[in-house]
Amino acid sequence: MNMDVTAQASTALVMRHERLAEQHQAFIRQLDHSEQQWWRQAQERLAEYPDANTSTLLSSQCKRSLNEHAPSGTGGWSKIQLARALLLAQVLAQQPGTGQLPLLRQLFLWGDDQEKIATLKALDWLDSRGLCVELALQAGRTSNSQVFAALALDTPYPARHYNERAFHQLVLKALGMGLDIRRLVGLKQRHSVILNQLALDLLDEQLAAERTVSAGLTQVIAFDLLSPPQHQRLLELSQEQRLPPEWREHLSTPARPSAN
Repeated sequence: MNMDVTAQASTALVMRHERLAEQHQAFIRQLDHSEQQWWRQAQERLAEYPDANTSTLLSSQCKRSLNEHAPSGTGGWSKIQLARALLLAQVLAQQPGTGQLPLLRQLFLWGDDQEKIATLKALDWLDSRGLCVELALQAGRTSNSQVFAALALDTPYPARHYNERAFHQLVLKALGMGLDIRRLVGLKQRHSVILNQLALDLLDEQLAAERTVSAGLTQVIAFDLLSPPQHQRLLELSQEQRLPPEWREHLSTPARPSAN
């Protein structure tokens, strides 16, 4: 028997149970009678057989047993997405601490794109300590914009747990995929001189290739952290009408003084 309590605690997921309970109540309120009946049976089945096979089977049944739409008050989550996230939380909570992360990885690997989306959207509820960062980074390599958006947008998980380099890569990929960068939680708190330079490098690449400037690029740049030469360069590009009109209001911010 493994008596190393410290080791078990270090590998156990710490879920945001209050948040999950709120989502569960919101989910229940949206179910009609037949959906409620199926949901009770699904929870009972998972409580009796809390393993990967049962979880996968119930996840697949969600498509047939629930209506696919995003009810009001659920933050853009569909019934199916919420059901899958809540079932995942239930099966993880029934595992010993050392078994939670391996099971989560296994279920993510087995899942189709829609199941991966539900998991990534729920990752901040399931893992408040950032133990799933490697899984998130692996998921972020996808070329599927919907899967990537589930990881990057409307969730604080990357801002809370990604290091600087990983967060910057996330931002640049979101821009490259044309996602609404305004929905990237924590972006303003991650503004920096380094991110400014990466954004300006991207801008230069797009202008040199005569491509459209990314719509969200102004949200990535901290204009008050621009050096005088950087600020002057953007002013000149704007005057030459090489930048979209919305850049003008940002360029009215004075550049920071040069360091002596």
